[in-house]
Amino acid sequence: MKIEQNKVVEFCYDLEVEGQIVDRTTKERPLDYIHGTGALLPKLEGHIGGMEPGARFDVTLAPADAYGEYDPENYIMMPKSAFVINGETRDDLMVPGTVVPLVNRMGGVTPGVVLEVLEDVVKIDLNSQMAGKTLHFTGEILTVREATEKELTEGLHGEFVHSCGCGGCHGHDGDCGGCGEDHDCGCGEGHDCGCGCH
Repeated sequence: MKIEQNKVVEFCYDLEVEGQIVDRTTKERPLDYIHGTGALLPKLEGHIGGMEPGARFDVTLAPADAYGEYDPENYIMMPKSAFVINGETRDDLMVPGTVVPLVNRMGGVTPGVVLEVLEDVVKIDLNSQMAGKTLHFTGEILTVREATEKELTEGLHGEFVHSCGCGGCHGHDGDCGGCGEDHDCGCGEGHDCGCGCH
């Protein structure tokens, strides 16, 4: 069976960025998604469309086809009071370089990186950690099947029912980091690794 609209696809891959493997799934813990629902980066999804189980792929995505160029103006200033959790100020989160979870307008979680701590506010970088980077995916298609009506309505993992909208960030190690409309999913359930989910 070929990969086409509304087919459930499982695949494993390695993601190389700047000469380093930054994300990987295995045959034992593959990535799965419903083709044509916007779960993957469009160029990656387009590349594997039409493939069948056993097919291998090798695709390189320029920043414009992945998470875009880095935008130095893509930041917010958060009051330090936002870092008070259960009445305790989390100074450990207000450290440059720390990744903090932010809730977007869709109710999804998107990662931000602390850039600078000022007197009353914290400057948070909203760029994807993969912004400005070229992504090199290599992998293998494992299975292709028809999606059920429930999967088409609710999503493969219930992602259409929730506000997340991530779709496909399931079944492998890592952190999804995003899962919402204003996000970069990255993948694996909580961070921004760049797996191609978006």
